[in-house]
Amino acid sequence: MDRSPPFIPVLSLDSKRSTVYPPISAVFPSLRDNRLGADVGLSYFHLHLVSDATGETLIAVSRAASAQYQGVSSIEHIYPLVRTRTQLDKAIAEIEAAPGMVLFTLVDKDLLQALEDACKRIGVPCLSILQPILHLFQSYIGMESTPRPGAQHMLNADYFRRIDALNYTVLHDDGQQIDEYEDADVLLIGVSRTSKTPTSIYLANRGIKTANIPLVPNVPLPPSVRKLKHPLVVGLLASPERIVQMRENRLLALNATHETLYVDRLAVADEVAQSRRLFAELGWPTIDVTRRSIEETAAAIIDLYRVHSLKFIAQA
Repeated sequence: MDRSPPFIPVLSLDSKRSTVYPPISAVFPSLRDNRLGADVGLSYFHLHLVSDATGETLIAVSRAASAQYQGVSSIEHIYPLVRTRTQLDKAIAEIEAAPGMVLFTLVDKDLLQALEDACKRIGVPCLSILQPILHLFQSYIGMESTPRPGAQHMLNADYFRRIDALNYTVLHDDGQQIDEYEDADVLLIGVSRTSKTPTSIYLANRGIKTANIPLVPNVPLPPSVRKLKHPLVVGLLASPERIVQMRENRLLALNATHETLYVDRLAVADEVAQSRRLFAELGWPTIDVTRRSIEETAAAIIDLYRVHSLKFIAQA
């Protein structure tokens, strides 16, 4: 009985046509036999990401898709700022040397056509990530787009707002310059190792000025923080087990002793309980980050911030 997987249809650049390509395991038997990832139970495939901008869109989309397939991992080949035929030819040469799926964001029609032709010649599937979205926009708005490579990275007001937010966040990390917290959009509070700093940086990259302050045992919260009016104050929580694990890893990296209340299970549990009571007392929303990624935590905070901002708009 033939147990080989069926061929999979993949859209070419031209949305009016489609090409049928064999699955990667059929083209590269080593992947089907899992020789490359035998030790860890993984199969690998080459993934080429060609962009006329930074490639961030392609990376985010491709990784979101790849995450849905267990036991399969992509070897990423990223080609940013491809805006000339010479640059594209270099990318095509590498695609030919290591054949694999090609995703791209190119708005120049000549480069787009050249890449499509090359992929057909090499025999690999390719897909424009933006083209289906642009077609939808065009059908709804009623006008064609104006090709502008990297248009989302233009030095506009939104860009400078993000830079300003990043500058503010770096200067107000870990309890610094408390007297300026009223200027923040968001203030994160939590015991050590609740991901305050990385979450702050992520929010700042979204244009949200974020400060953070740690809760230290036996150190009272500054009175000014309790009286803040403008920022959304969010309490971050995590399970004692998770916090102890992260603190032990930090001490290990610093070659510091583990004989301390900093990693004592009961002491940490008391820290978490006290922080929870404080947040409830002051009516601050809380987020448990135990099983959340930084991106998920930030998304929840952004949703809270949107509601928080509407209150000020209503009062205006």
